[in-house]
Amino acid sequence: MCGIAGFVGKEKNMKKVLKNMTDRIKHRGPDAEGFFVRDDVALGQRRLSIIDIEGGKQPMFSKDGNIVIVFNGEIYNYQDLKEELKEYDFRTNSDTEVLIYGYLKWGKELPKHLRGMFSFALYDMKEKLLFCARDPFGIKPFYYYQNNGSLLFASEIKAFLDHPKFEKKFNEKILSAYLSFSFTPTTETFFEGVKRLDAGHTLIYQNNELTIDRYYKLEFPIKKEDYNETVEKIGKVMEDSVKHHMISDVEVGSFLSSGIDSSYIVSLSKPDKTYTVGYDIPRYDESNYAKELADKLGIQNKQKIITKEEYIEVLNKVLYHMDEPASDPAIVALYFLANLASQDVKVVLSGEGADEFFGGYNSYREEVDYSFYNKVPFFIRHMVAKICQKLPPVRGINFLVRRGMTLEENYIGVNKVWNENELKKILKKPITLKNQDITKPVYDEFKGKSNLIKMQAIDINFWLIKDILQKADRMTMANSVEGRVPFIDKEVFKVASSLPLEYKVTKENTKVALRSAAKKVIPTEAYKKKKLGFPVPVRDWMRDDDLYNIIKNAFTSDVAKKYFNIEKLLKLLEQHKNNKKDNYRKIWNVFCFIRWYQIFFEKEV
Repeated sequence: MCGIAGFVGKEKNMKKVLKNMTDRIKHRGPDAEGFFVRDDVALGQRRLSIIDIEGGKQPMFSKDGNIVIVFNGEIYNYQDLKEELKEYDFRTNSDTEVLIYGYLKWGKELPKHLRGMFSFALYDMKEKLLFCARDPFGIKPFYYYQNNGSLLFASEIKAFLDHPKFEKKFNEKILSAYLSFSFTPTTETFFEGVKRLDAGHTLIYQNNELTIDRYYKLEFPIKKEDYNETVEKIGKVMEDSVKHHMISDVEVGSFLSSGIDSSYIVSLSKPDKTYTVGYDIPRYDESNYAKELADKLGIQNKQKIITKEEYIEVLNKVLYHMDEPASDPAIVALYFLANLASQDVKVVLSGEGADEFFGGYNSYREEVDYSFYNKVPFFIRHMVAKICQKLPPVRGINFLVRRGMTLEENYIGVNKVWNENELKKILKKPITLKNQDITKPVYDEFKGKSNLIKMQAIDINFWLIKDILQKADRMTMANSVEGRVPFIDKEVFKVASSLPLEYKVTKENTKVALRSAAKKVIPTEAYKKKKLGFPVPVRDWMRDDDLYNIIKNAFTSDVAKKYFNIEKLLKLLEQHKNNKKDNYRKIWNVFCFIRWYQIFFEKEV
């Protein structure tokens, strides 16, 4: 695991520029550094040593010296691939070397052969070609930027700040999309000109020409198989995935919450150490459930109780590491969790991905719970929705609005914050990037599929890849820890994507088949627990004077005045403080953007 950065394009003091770029992301790999500079090409890496600690140093070269690579991630099937690449002379036991000879054999088809999490940049000196790729589900990040005949790339955007060709400009057209989604849902970022390479894509740069190709796409080939056989299949593929994710030359620990996902991973992997965070407010603290499971498995469970003061104090640091604003309050909790683990281990397992793959969100149940209302002719539901849109947005009214619109018109993911009508009132400038334009390519791809499959496709492409995995990568790497996610695996998805609706959600439960598989190995009743997410008491804390005043100051700052109707922001804040209305998600959403903007565009970072 590491951080990578580099560029193609002649510069003065190329080695110094490259070192500054990689030093900026030193937290991703504090164990070692490596550089390759030749002609107009510079590749750099910061390494967190996990597999083949001595032999896996980077940049790594082919035997003839023609191919050089920097790589971030883990290839879990690298031993199998070495068998397929027997004709090559391997000099190390690292997974990095498999990428070099895999490229020589398969060329740009290489990523299709890989099982794991990865982003890499490989330079072919004979062809003068830069070949880059990102894993199918975007577990590992990759950004790029073009300007004045140069191409820059890095694991994190902040690495570009140290390159002389990088012009730091705020991309304000992304703002409305962020406010709706709670994260950046596009390949464009808040830094003008900086783009993320999408999951499952490759990038080739040759002769100053950039080519992006897609090598992996989601498919849902539904198979109606015997339920018990399906449960058995889930159990086997999860056991296999966890086994592969335990491959390491250093100790592997695991995060552990109170829910089914991490409980299942821990029950399969049985690491020596697990890590849990909680709060000093009882209704937000479920650390006792984690302790119960750890005790039954006979393993350690270290816990950290997060105070409000600690949470507020570390927020700026968290937003800096995120690179872009993100308003999921659980990000800060994840930072503390990774920090706790970093005191003992370099690698942790985590339970991300189970909800998106196996149907874990309560919103998915509407396809089952309210099937009776779906039988009402759509034109009637649509008229009811039009009327209800003019009424105050309470729970029952929201349902009628949702069910009176097509999924394509309304659904952008499980964590929607503001709708576009609300944004027109809160933003000073018109919306230029509409939500439907962002989600349309995904809906077009799954046209004719069931609503549940469309919702899963939206949530995997946006919520999982661009938020959940983004924060998991950033918060673990901020603490120099490698996070591994056994649910997010090509083989696991093959099984999960074939499940019929009733094996995912019923009127009684979510993740139905997964729960049945987990029940066989979890020694507590965690497999029964309902979806809670990662509960954080921000909603309560922002009614306290200290956090309330911090947010109020942000809402009257220069950046707030530039982009928002501050009178409306302050009204939302007052309503929340006085318990008249629960506005915490909207308040936190705007507040995190303002704080992030101040860090990157009002201060020298």
